[in-house]
Amino acid sequence: MLFNSFAFLLAFLPCALVLHWMAERFAPQWRLPLLVVLSLAFYAYWDWRFLPLLMASILINWTVARLFGHRPRHELIYGAIAVNLLVLGLFKYADFAIGLAGEVAGETFTPLRLALPLGISFFTFHHIMYLTDLKAGRAPQFGLTRYALYIAFFPQVLAGPLVRWTEIMHQFDERPYLRPDAAERFARGLMLLTVGLAKKVFIGDPLSLYVNPAYEAAANGAVSVQAAWQAALAFPFQIYFDFSGYTDMALGIALLFGIVLPQNFESPYRATSLQDFWRRWHMTLSRFLRDYLYIGMGGNRYGLALQLFALFMTMTLGGLWHGAGLTFVVWGMAHGAGLCAGVLWRKAGLRMPTLAGWTLTFAFVALTFVLFRATSFDAAWTIYEALLGFGPDGERIKWRTIALAALVAMVGPTAWTFVHRLPPSRWVAVLTALVFVVIMFKIGDDANYEFIYFQF
Repeated sequence: MLFNSFAFLLAFLPCALVLHWMAERFAPQWRLPLLVVLSLAFYAYWDWRFLPLLMASILINWTVARLFGHRPRHELIYGAIAVNLLVLGLFKYADFAIGLAGEVAGETFTPLRLALPLGISFFTFHHIMYLTDLKAGRAPQFGLTRYALYIAFFPQVLAGPLVRWTEIMHQFDERPYLRPDAAERFARGLMLLTVGLAKKVFIGDPLSLYVNPAYEAAANGAVSVQAAWQAALAFPFQIYFDFSGYTDMALGIALLFGIVLPQNFESPYRATSLQDFWRRWHMTLSRFLRDYLYIGMGGNRYGLALQLFALFMTMTLGGLWHGAGLTFVVWGMAHGAGLCAGVLWRKAGLRMPTLAGWTLTFAFVALTFVLFRATSFDAAWTIYEALLGFGPDGERIKWRTIALAALVAMVGPTAWTFVHRLPPSRWVAVLTALVFVVIMFKIGDDANYEFIYFQF
């Protein structure tokens, strides 16, 4: 179920909170098992056929970790990571590989057309992070209940944030409603949920009306100059408010259950370099790519040539992670090349004026997002041609929603900062409740859009 659906907001979440409070109050030993059951029920709501896959992945990886604890053979960890990647590859990349093989061979091979289990990229990466740290001696053994909750915790199982075990495991042992600040944390969780919903419903979803028709037209071979510019400017903000709104909701919901998840965005469109952008955008993924790919390939420890290679390959693989398509790979390669250029610029001791750095960074991000959003290279090329003026004339650009989105994204604080700056007061509670009610009416009137990152 979607976070922005009546089923979740008016049924699942209230029932889950009541059950969690009862367990915390009367049977604390059942709190974590209850959260596991709730998380599995939440996941099964999407498609119960994929629940056995999630449960099997938890049980198998946990068993490997236990075996490694009794007999620390690195082959166990390597084998488990390979199996995790193989399963991910089967569901997410098999048809992509079959299509590429067919193009190379000049044949037509039948695709498998396997349905993509929601969240498989995220829970696979959680397994890999824990197993890698276990092999390195940084992670301890955990019981099955705690490990299952680490992997399947419902606020973050479908689209992150990517949470390290060090950030969450110790919180499972707390009694969250006995904390002196329990009421304040609960209230801020409700506010985060409301702000995230507002970002998604009032900004992210309306921007899709500017983006989707343009890319559909481009896929059909023609798009007007105005529509192309409108889509190119709107999509960076659409995906930001959609995904950061989801993250705010996830952080707020987790806080209602006494769990603090890591932040995932830090005003990325204020970035004055591409390196700065990736330190602010999808920060938990950037951290994973840095620590488990870039550093694993040598990082900056073995000379400039290897550093540039590791950086380029990390971003290329990051692009492939986002989608089984060559447009995603080229998008990742473009960012890898841009980051490598930034390294060389800094190595040369050159400097960039702040305004010029911000302008170039936003332009680069927005233009490469065309590859990310387009369904094919032909569609992307059609958009690029229209941006250069080689396209039919169309209606004037609708800029007001884009301008509002830019203002909020570039000037306003992040939702986490905004919510934690607000002093506890009655008027804040009333305002939050009013906004939530308006959101409920908005959800009831409009189509309920899924979150963009669910496809990854």
